[in-house]
Amino acid sequence: MTKRTIATLSAFAAAAFIGSTAYAGTPVKAKDSKATKEVVKESCITGDLGVDFTSNYISRGVPQENQGFISQPYADLYFKIYEGSGALTKATINLSAWSSVHNHRSPFAGSTTSQWYEFDYSAGVTLQFGKLSITPSFLALLSPNDSFADNYNANINFSYDDSDLLGAFALHPHVTVMIELDGKAGTGAEEGIYYEVGVAPSFQAGPATISLPINVGLGSNGFYGNPVTGTGDDTFGYVSAGVAAELPLHFLPECLGQWALKANATYYHLGDNAAASGVTNGVTDGDKDQWSFGGGIVVRF
Repeated sequence: MTKRTIATLSAFAAAAFIGSTAYAGTPVKAKDSKATKEVVKESCITGDLGVDFTSNYISRGVPQENQGFISQPYADLYFKIYEGSGALTKATINLSAWSSVHNHRSPFAGSTTSQWYEFDYSAGVTLQFGKLSITPSFLALLSPNDSFADNYNANINFSYDDSDLLGAFALHPHVTVMIELDGKAGTGAEEGIYYEVGVAPSFQAGPATISLPINVGLGSNGFYGNPVTGTGDDTFGYVSAGVAAELPLHFLPECLGQWALKANATYYHLGDNAAASGVTNGVTDGDKDQWSFGGGIVVRF
């Protein structure tokens, strides 16, 4: 290779380097090279998974089980379908599944579902008007081990967030009405109507949230009928008052959801027919005053 050829190639290489630099544009400064953090949009799908354990399962004032090991796993999904600034501020579709598994009473010991006492599922929609939420839903109460007859119900719940009005003294009131459509969730023979009124004031105690739920259950049209004769119509079903604590597990990474431990203690005073139903199904001796203790774990996402 001659000196002239080497010189020519060197000239071409220099021109190419200068050209590439010229067409590369203005060099990016170091401070502009940081990646812009992408804004993550709020998910339209939320939910929770958990399991509770209880010493005494009482459903709407009706004793179900107070012996052995009782676990109650559940799952809820919420799909936000609307959010706006008008009278209707938010609409959410709700899907839920809940079970109660008992190792004490198993009518069919050889069955694969012998300990699966109850399975419930519901589907509804929550319509939020400012601080007021209205949730109509369909609720099915089933017994995989045939401990009770399946029943189907129409449910509507009203809840109000009074935090802005009462601040730390907010009561978080709710009213629930359940209409038996097919089968019985109550104690009588007639398909009736169940009413529930309750409050759940809460406060912070360090990292834990403490709530004090109080509920009153009432019935009409035979919801709390006599469990032996199927007649009668008690209006009063029960009153309950308790304390519940929830402790968040902040040491778990956020990518795994928001985990928390729960504990609770609840006192029940039952009406005549509600208490008598405990004798009928072999759970209690008709005690009107009962306690339930429990706990659990939940993850929200």
